[in-house]
Amino acid sequence: MKQWQIYIGFSWALFSCDAANENSKGSEYSTDPAQIQEGKVLFQTNCAACHSFSQTTIGPNLSGLTRQVDQSWIKQFITNPSKLIDSKDHRAVSLFEEFNSYMPAFPQLTAEELDALLAYMHSFSKSPKAQNEMAIDDPIPDSLSDSGIDLPIEFFTQIPASDTIPPLAKITKLESEPSSGRIFVQDQHGVLYELVGDQPEVYFDLKRRRPKLISKPGLATGFGSYAFHPEFRENGLLYTSHTEPGGTAPADFAYPDSIPVLMQWVLTEWKTDQPEKRPYEGIGRELLRINVVTQIHGMQELAFRPKAKKTDSDFGLLYIGIGDGGSAESGFPFIADHQGRMPWSSILRIDPLGNNSKNGKYGIPEENPFVAETQKAGEVFAYGFRNPNRIFWDEKGQMYATDIGHQQIEELNKIEAGAFYGWPQREGTFVINPYGNMDEIFALPEDDDQLNAHYPLIQLDHDELNAIIGGYFAKNGPLKGKWLFGDVPSGKLFFADLNGEGSPLVKTWNLILNGERISLQQMIGGGRVDLKFGQDASGQVYLMTKADGKIYKIKS
Repeated sequence: MKQWQIYIGFSWALFSCDAANENSKGSEYSTDPAQIQEGKVLFQTNCAACHSFSQTTIGPNLSGLTRQVDQSWIKQFITNPSKLIDSKDHRAVSLFEEFNSYMPAFPQLTAEELDALLAYMHSFSKSPKAQNEMAIDDPIPDSLSDSGIDLPIEFFTQIPASDTIPPLAKITKLESEPSSGRIFVQDQHGVLYELVGDQPEVYFDLKRRRPKLISKPGLATGFGSYAFHPEFRENGLLYTSHTEPGGTAPADFAYPDSIPVLMQWVLTEWKTDQPEKRPYEGIGRELLRINVVTQIHGMQELAFRPKAKKTDSDFGLLYIGIGDGGSAESGFPFIADHQGRMPWSSILRIDPLGNNSKNGKYGIPEENPFVAETQKAGEVFAYGFRNPNRIFWDEKGQMYATDIGHQQIEELNKIEAGAFYGWPQREGTFVINPYGNMDEIFALPEDDDQLNAHYPLIQLDHDELNAIIGGYFAKNGPLKGKWLFGDVPSGKLFFADLNGEGSPLVKTWNLILNGERISLQQMIGGGRVDLKFGQDASGQVYLMTKADGKIYKIKS
């Protein structure tokens, strides 16, 4: 009898299988080609970003699952995984405790759609591969300690629901317009709110202006990010990123036609003659459009360096964090493994007011590291990231980026111009084979220096967190000067001192609400938290829970 671990949705299920058990299941699934095709469409829409039938992606390989786990259990888990976990179901609980990750529920799927989805899944019968004996089971065995620090928080505001199922409001970024200090927060379904006092008021309706914007099935799709030009009050320029269906328009950055294009990420510049007016009135122009294989790891971050002066070389230059678009895990690792020749898996830097790009719609700064190399992309500032979802700077102007990992490692990287950060050949300080079983990682080879990879300032394995999210520097209180960050699904909270030498020590911290210690998971009533951070011009740090669309202030 062999034990296999299979991820269902975004959580995990444990089961044992042998030949007799595999052969005992299967007759209850439809073999009708039309129904299987319907299931394929549903899988590609709802599941493919996190699962495949050849290897583990965000979730493990699902091949052979329907022959090893009861149909009724799979349906229950897809529909409401939290309910199964809360009911103490052995399979759900045992693996949740090990991996500490909830999957989003899919209650909107009808019984007929579930049957079609499982019929398609059942057409893949091969069981997952056994682990390579050389693979590392526990890459970072040491556990983090709790600091004992409790920070009080208070409810700040509620963002209007934009969906009927969690996450109710897909809020992902809260920052201030740099010159006025006005506070804004965006919902990925297509709305940018201005927080007037503690009340959200619609400032910019991106969905109305770009009706082809799609924000389903989630996973960072939709309204990805926003950034106000540092001279917004003078020039009225705002930048946004969003997703549209593949093939909507010709892309500035594409790959061979034989590779799928599920979505396109679009960078747009908006200009208004009345920067102080609410709601926003103005016009937009598209700066660039890029194809991606799946709906994950897209253009999730736009940022200008805060406090940059007009005399600084990067004043007014826009940094763009874009991941590999799921290409490596979908069997096309060369899209991510480009050594600076292409824009995917990179932090780009452009001059939005210039025009020397290939499409003539933006500028490529002459200080960029690869401008003089004809075989590389001049837009690339640094590369080798799976999903550089947040970019930030410390008080000294040092740039950092968090990078969500694949199966094992979450990273904070100190960013240097022209540097390579390893993906998809490395996950943290470990070897990964993008052309083989990406579930597994291995020790670095003796000649590792030949790869010339820059390794993380902080790396944590999935015993601690599953998807890293930054994160701002605390301005006051017992964690003053420390970098605050967390885990997206569980809402677990961490901090580190980035000002010291060597690898920073990471510890956890806790919340106090109304005099009681409480976790974010408890605050939302259980399940997936979808944690995000925000910070306003005064340095006030906020916690945002997408699950219920609430925003909290961290009190000093």
